Amino acid sequence: MGGPQPVPVGGGDDGALDGVRVGVVTFPGSLDDRDAVRAVRLAGGSAVQLWHGDHDLQGVDAVIIPGGFSYGDYLRAGAISRFAPLMEQITTAASGGAQALPVLGICNGFQVLTEAHLLPGSMIKNNSLHFICRDQRLRVENADTFWTSDYADGEEIVIPLKNQDGQFVADNRTLDELEGEGRVVFRYVDGNPNGSRRDIAGISNIAGNVVGLMPHPEHAVEAGFGPDSSARGDVGVRGGTDGLGIFTSVLKKLVG
Repeated sequence: MGGPQPVPVGGGDDGALDGVRVGVVTFPGSLDDRDAVRAVRLAGGSAVQLWHGDHDLQGVDAVIIPGGFSYGDYLRAGAISRFAPLMEQITTAASGGAQALPVLGICNGFQVLTEAHLLPGSMIKNNSLHFICRDQRLRVENADTFWTSDYADGEEIVIPLKNQDGQFVADNRTLDELEGEGRVVFRYVDGNPNGSRRDIAGISNIAGNVVGLMPHPEHAVEAGFGPDSSARGDVGVRGGTDGLGIFTSVLKKLVG
């Protein structure tokens, strides 16, 4: 029977955006799937819950692989999840040329995307060997992906970061390719929290439909529940919403 049945939970004021169905995958150990669902709804889209053991993407227009500790991070973070039946469907759909499915991997989702070879490189333990939880300043290096088009190149944002295996590593040739092809999407600002090579916080595939990042934009989408700071000016306590643009970007891109 699988897990939870796909249920639309969205409904923004913009009818066109509301028609965009964004799937959020739940694995055993996912923690932030409900947060991602809420972020999609707050952005104006309709979220559809997807279960890792199913074989049907339910006709969604985009997919988010959320944060957490899928399969308890046994073996290696994201290593087991890449073999889930639904990941086979996602991998095929995300590699589909001009009509490729937009996919966002957040934290553990980023780890899954590297394990599935939808993104290059690998994620290893933070150089401090400690779990990190803090608000993190980032710079948007590429605003031309499906998930960043509501930002501007060079714009800075503040969103929460929480991980233990958050250090992005790759050989120098891969790193040079990512830089040269404009596939570094986010970079850490005001200090590298985990030792990631070249301060990389997020990357994309060459088509720009697949993006992975370690920080959590879904935790910075609603005033009163976000960071205490913003790169866009002063905000009240828990008032930061800099992450909302990740979710509005894909909705507008698909509608437009």
